[in-house]
Amino acid sequence: MPIVELKNFSQTSAETANESPILGTRVELQLLTTLRCNLNCTYCSLGVGEVRGSQQDVTYSMEQLDAFIAKHLRGYETYVTFYGGEPTLNREFMIRVMERYPAFRFQLQTNGTLLDRLAEPILSRLSNILVSIDGGETTTDSHRGRGIYRQVMKHLDAIRGQLGGVATARVTWSSEDTSFEELDRLTKHFDYVYFQFAHKDDVYHPEALAKKRRVLAKLVEKFFAIEKLYPVIPLMGVVRNKVLPARARELYAGLSQCRVSTHILNVLPDGKIYPCPDMMYLPQMQQGDVVGNWLKRSPLQPHPSMPCESCEAFAFCRRNCMKNLYRAYVQGDEAYRRKVVEPVCGLVRFLGEEVDRHDPHGWYARAPLATRKALADCEVYEYVEIMP
Repeated sequence: MPIVELKNFSQTSAETANESPILGTRVELQLLTTLRCNLNCTYCSLGVGEVRGSQQDVTYSMEQLDAFIAKHLRGYETYVTFYGGEPTLNREFMIRVMERYPAFRFQLQTNGTLLDRLAEPILSRLSNILVSIDGGETTTDSHRGRGIYRQVMKHLDAIRGQLGGVATARVTWSSEDTSFEELDRLTKHFDYVYFQFAHKDDVYHPEALAKKRRVLAKLVEKFFAIEKLYPVIPLMGVVRNKVLPARARELYAGLSQCRVSTHILNVLPDGKIYPCPDMMYLPQMQQGDVVGNWLKRSPLQPHPSMPCESCEAFAFCRRNCMKNLYRAYVQGDEAYRRKVVEPVCGLVRFLGEEVDRHDPHGWYARAPLATRKALADCEVYEYVEIMP
């Protein structure tokens, strides 16, 4: 399949020459405090294109950030995600941003190994901490290094009383041996658990897919078997989108729930802006610059080559990961499509089928009002892709 040039991206019916680059009423300003990291995880997406470690410190000024926000983000509800690299390696920048924009909401995505270095004034302002962890101790340490699981859990326990918001486990589900028990155990330590299927081309052989389906089935079974809300974000997201379909569209203008088509701005330490943190090595993906004070609409938009709208999962999935779709169908990477995208899409469809088997509408009708509200309005939906 030939590569499709970016200029051939189709416009949606809502797109006009005068439309804001940001769709909806919110904007997520994902500020990469550094591209340094103190770990070397096996699946690090920043390793592609040698992005990891390429920029040490933020080089744009606070005044330049002020000017960019005043010109492009005025009137939007803004939430800042501190990202990296490992963002806590540049705590000073985090503090400056928090002090300068006290009305914004703040989130941290971290590997968790340096959480004990964050002071209470930072922790108390965080609506959410996404802690990267891959399941249980053996699984996590196999991807992140010996002793990392225990270090992270120790630091998490130490700061929980100072945290203003919630703590979410952010699981990259790579290993075929990741069990239901280790994912379920994370719900005892975190307020929420989010998992995303790894974007690797060697993990989706038939036996691995069968194992993942068995784990998904057990997770869904527990979701509907217990009285309180089972705090696993992808399950919550699927159920929400099925029983409240308008919620799948209202924050994302009917586009991808990974947010890259609509309102997430990933700002590198040098000020360059990209829609997807996994594609910052591609110059054609740049959509803005804090230093130059310009912003255009994300180039990651639905394309005729993407088969999503004919898929039975589209109503609740809403295209999922645009990076995967772009690479597989726009760039024409057939091996990636066959080895990664199609297996992941199959798992998402399976998840939807398992949810349907348990009558989500009937469950929602019987659920207490507090459970309905938690399912509909969970703030963590705004910080993750929802779909795995």
